[in-house]
Amino acid sequence: MLCCPQDYLLYGRCWRQTKLRKSCSCTPQKLKNFLMDFLPVLQWLPKYKCKEYIWGDVMSGLVIGIILVPQAIAYSLLAGLKPIYSLYTSFFANIIYFLMGTSRHVSVGIFSLISLMVGQVVDRELLLAGFDLNDDASPVLGDGSLQNDTQPNTTAFNFTIAGMNAECGKECYAIGIATALTFVAGVYQVLMGIFRLGFISMYLSEAVLDGFATGASLTILTAQVKYLIGIKIPRSQGHGMLVITWINVFRNISQANICDVITSAICILVLVTAKELGDRYKHKLKFPLPTELVVIVLATLVSHYGKLNEVYASSVSGAIPTGFIPPKVPPFNLMLRVAVDALPLAIVSFVFTVSLSEMCAKKYAYSIKANQEMFAVGFCNIIPSFFHSFATSAALAKTLVKTSTGCQTQVSGVISAMVVLLVLLFLAPLFYSLQKCVLACIIIVSLRGALRKFRDVPSRYHVNKVDTFVWIVTMSASALISTEIGLLVGIVFSLLCIIVRTQRPRTALLGQIQDTNFYEDDLEYENLSSIPKVKIFRFEAPLYYANKDYFLKSLYRLTNLDPNLEVARRKKYEKKEKRHLKKGDHTTANGLGIGETTLQLVPKQTDFQALVVDCSSILFLDTTGVNTLKEILKDYRDLNISVLLACCNPSVIDSLKRGGYFGKDFGSMREMLFYSIHNAVQFAKDQKLPADCSV
Repeated sequence: MLCCPQDYLLYGRCWRQTKLRKSCSCTPQKLKNFLMDFLPVLQWLPKYKCKEYIWGDVMSGLVIGIILVPQAIAYSLLAGLKPIYSLYTSFFANIIYFLMGTSRHVSVGIFSLISLMVGQVVDRELLLAGFDLNDDASPVLGDGSLQNDTQPNTTAFNFTIAGMNAECGKECYAIGIATALTFVAGVYQVLMGIFRLGFISMYLSEAVLDGFATGASLTILTAQVKYLIGIKIPRSQGHGMLVITWINVFRNISQANICDVITSAICILVLVTAKELGDRYKHKLKFPLPTELVVIVLATLVSHYGKLNEVYASSVSGAIPTGFIPPKVPPFNLMLRVAVDALPLAIVSFVFTVSLSEMCAKKYAYSIKANQEMFAVGFCNIIPSFFHSFATSAALAKTLVKTSTGCQTQVSGVISAMVVLLVLLFLAPLFYSLQKCVLACIIIVSLRGALRKFRDVPSRYHVNKVDTFVWIVTMSASALISTEIGLLVGIVFSLLCIIVRTQRPRTALLGQIQDTNFYEDDLEYENLSSIPKVKIFRFEAPLYYANKDYFLKSLYRLTNLDPNLEVARRKKYEKKEKRHLKKGDHTTANGLGIGETTLQLVPKQTDFQALVVDCSSILFLDTTGVNTLKEILKDYRDLNISVLLACCNPSVIDSLKRGGYFGKDFGSMREMLFYSIHNAVQFAKDQKLPADCSV
C-alpha cells in the first residue's frame, strides 16, 4: 500500500523501468512479429488459395513478363545504360516486392519517368568525368569484364573493385553512377519509413503529379526523336534540354536515315493501331495483345536478315550478354555526388508506388500499409543496386494490365521475374540486331496516356482554374527547365496557391432564404430577404496573420462602414461643436442648429445595430486572428453596434477563450456566441435599440 510521496515516486520509477525493459527485450514472439511485418509474404503466402488464384496469377505474370522485356530494353535508352541493366532491374524489383510489398496488384519495376531522372544524372556525371555522350560505351562481356582498349572513347575513371584499382570505362562509370544514385534513393526511402515521413507525399497534389508526368513525357519524347529518324546529334544536358534538342534536330534533319524513318513510321502505325483496337475491344479480350513483343521480334528478324546495320547504317542495340555480372558494392565516392539528386527520385518513386497501391486497394477492397510500402520500394532500390540495377517504381500501365488479366496476388510478379530470367539466361543475344528506332517507337507510343492530358485542359479548367494553372506551371517547368526543378516548382507554386487562396478568400454579406432559418450570399442567390438593422458577414478561410488585413478591408467594404474613420469623424465634429459653443454660436460648423447636430454626426450608412460574423468557414484562429476579432468588437462597440459570432467550431471557441475575447469569467459569452446564424439574428432583433444609435 502506498502511503507517502516517496512510495509514489519509487513506484513510478519501477513502472517506467519495467516498461523500458519490456520494450527493449528481444523475445521469440517479438522477433516473429517483426519478421511478419517486415516480410508480409510470410502472412499471406501460407493462406494462398492455389486453385482459386493460380490461374489468374500465372496468366497476368506471363502477360506482364512479355510486356516487360521489350519495355525494359527500350527504357535503357532513357537511363543512358545498356539493356542488360534494365533487365536486371526488372528481375530483382519483382522478386523483392513479392517478399515485402503489401499491395496484391501493383507492378513494380522499370518506369519511364524514373528512368529519365536516372538518365539525366548519368549524362551529367559522364560529362563532368570527361566522357563523350555520343561515343558508344565499351561492351560488357559475358563474364562481366570490359573491353575498353579498342574503343574510341579512351577516357577512363580510376575505380576500386574488390580492393583493387582498375580503370573503368564509360559504361562501367555510367552504371556506377546509376547504382550509387539508386542506393542513396533507397536509403532515403527507408529513412522516411523509419521516421514516418510518408506525409511528404501529401504535398504532391494530383495536378502537380499530372503536370510533372506530362512535362517529363515531353522530355522523353524529345530525347527519342534522334533515334526515331536516325540522326546523330549531341545529347543535350542541363536546363532547356528540350528546346536545345529540337533546335539540333531541325539543324540536322537533312542527315536523317531513311531506313530508320521508314521503320519508325511502320512501327508507330502498327503500335498505335493495335493500342487503339485494344482500348476499344478491351472488354472482349481476355488479355492485352503483346504488340510490343511482336513488333520487336519481327523488327529484329527483318534487321538481321536484311542487314540493315551494314547496308543502311541503321543503329542497333548491339550485344546483350547472358547471365549475371558478379555483384558489386555501389561506389561510395559517387554517392556523395548524387546525394541531392537522389532525394526527388526517392520521393517520386515512393509517391507513384503508394498512390497506385492505394488505388488498387480501394478498388478491390483490401488495405495496404503505406509505411511498409515505403520500406518495400526502398529495398527494391537498395538490394538491386548491388546487382547493377537502377531505380524502380510502380508503373501505372503495367498495373492496369495486371489487374485486367486476373491478377490475385504478387505471385504474378514472380512469374514475370521468371520470364525476364529466361531472357537474361538464354534469349538476350537474339536482340543484337534490334534497331534503336524500334525501341524509341515503343517508348513514344507508351507516352500516349500522359500526352493525352493536353486534351483534358479545357475540362480541367472548367472544374478548377487554380488546379489548371498548377498543372500548366508544373508541366512547363518540367519540360522547359528540368524534371527535378519542375517538380520543385510545381510543389512551391501549389503551396503558394493555397496561401494566396487563404489570403484573399471569398467574402459575402448574407441574406435570409424566405420562410426558412437559412442564410446565403445575396450576390449568388436571388430573392433573399435582408434583415433590418443586422448585417451578416461571412469569411471563407482561417483567420490568421496573413489575411487579417483583407478580413478587415472586406468587412468595412461590404458593410459600408469603417468604424475607425467614423469614430475619428465624430471626434472631429465634437471638437468643432465645442469650439462653436464656447464662442456663443448656436449653429454648427455646417450651419445647422444644435438640435440637428446628432443627425449630422451619425452618417446614413450606419443603418445597422448588430454585426453577425458567420464563422462556419473559419477553421482556426492564431493570435493575430483573435486580436483582430477583439479589435472589431471594441471598434463597433464604440459606435453602439453589437458584434455576434455564429457557428464557431470548438477550436475557434477555445482560441477565443484563451485569447480573452469573452472576458475573464466568460460571463458575456452567451450574449456574444451563438450556435447558428438564425439564433444570432433573433438575439439581435430582440435587443433594444440604444437611443443614441437611432437615425
